[in-house]
Amino acid sequence: MDSFLIQGGQKLTGTVDVSGAKNAALPILSACLMARGVTTLHGVPRLSDIDSMIDLLRELGCRVERQANANTPAHGGPALNGPLQVEVTDAGQSEAGYDIVSKMRASISVLGPLLASRGKAVVSLPGGCAIGDRPVDLHLRGLRKLGATFDLNGGNIVGTVNGRLKGARMYLGGAAGPTVLGTINVMCAAALAEGETVIVGAACEPEVTDTANLLNKMGAKITGHGTPEIKIEGVDRLNGTEHRIIPDRIEAATFIIAAAMTDGDLKLTNCNLNHLVAVVDQLENIGVKLEEKDGVVRVTRAGGKLKPVELTTQPYPGFPTDVQAQLVALLCLADGMSVIGERIFPERFLHLGELNRMGAHVRKEGATAFIHGVDRLQGATVMASDLRASAALVLAGLVAKGTTKINRVYHIDRGYEKIEQKLNAVGARIERVNEKN
Repeated sequence: MDSFLIQGGQKLTGTVDVSGAKNAALPILSACLMARGVTTLHGVPRLSDIDSMIDLLRELGCRVERQANANTPAHGGPALNGPLQVEVTDAGQSEAGYDIVSKMRASISVLGPLLASRGKAVVSLPGGCAIGDRPVDLHLRGLRKLGATFDLNGGNIVGTVNGRLKGARMYLGGAAGPTVLGTINVMCAAALAEGETVIVGAACEPEVTDTANLLNKMGAKITGHGTPEIKIEGVDRLNGTEHRIIPDRIEAATFIIAAAMTDGDLKLTNCNLNHLVAVVDQLENIGVKLEEKDGVVRVTRAGGKLKPVELTTQPYPGFPTDVQAQLVALLCLADGMSVIGERIFPERFLHLGELNRMGAHVRKEGATAFIHGVDRLQGATVMASDLRASAALVLAGLVAKGTTKINRVYHIDRGYEKIEQKLNAVGARIERVNEKN
């Protein structure tokens, strides 16, 4: 099992290329199940979750081929990836087995495409990060509105369609707000349904918009994506196309915070600040300076001590839950007390105890974290509990005095492409070590 050894105290300076968005690439790969012909995707990151999705697509009768890596960038960072090609060659398989689906929650995104294109789907209840309950009831509610029927058999969701799905008007909001993957699942299924579908209370995240843009390139008729009301006019078929995945806004936010924490001077390429308006607003309040010129974002400190903030995570365009842990790491160094409420996943605070092991002063009360800033963090041995908590611990290790050891970094490999190579190229000192159990 791999661990990271981080020698703290290094300022980050140089250029980092932001990878394509994992949270867009996964449902977009699932959507390829509905297309006839070859779909070529650019900017698909090489991550363990992506590898699991590729394995799942192959199990479902797809040919998936990744072309060779691009050339090493001139600024010295690691080479990213060439295009990925997906083509359905055998549409006879409709079962997404437990061995793959249990590894990642996003596997549920094959449910809508399978029902729409093959009339049946058997999908194991999904796994993923241990950050609280993430039910799929909204997915099923929306797909039922389109005419699908479901049973639960041996831990599997068994969905069937009698004939063709039918368009419908529906509301998809939930207790914690809109559902991103649920919106995408229903949108994909509705693209091949008969008649018009209207999703009210739809998720507005850029990853939803990116998936809709792909589907429209395939021949779908979708409007309103990026707003709370999406309209889909069903079509008879979808065809292969070419598409570039949007930049990963969560990875970009993580590198921005890394630059701020180390008092560095970092430039980010392939970074869309329009997808990070709430994050940029809060970081500027804290004391981070962001300048965008010719498609490159420069990150520095504005000068003086970091300032505390109060905020609550919210659905897009609010402050994203996937940046909460990284922000907490930054606020551990702020001058004063910050208050962070977690509205999306109230249990998503497993990183707090590990940060306290490094000298932070953080406490949790219900779904709220209170962060008292300290002068410095101290290297320690800590345990990664989920994907974004792993990133927070890496950030803390970058500024901690001495050596930080992070165990179970397989979590971070699920969502950050070559993170240690990217950070080492701009001045970090991170070593990946393998310790056999």
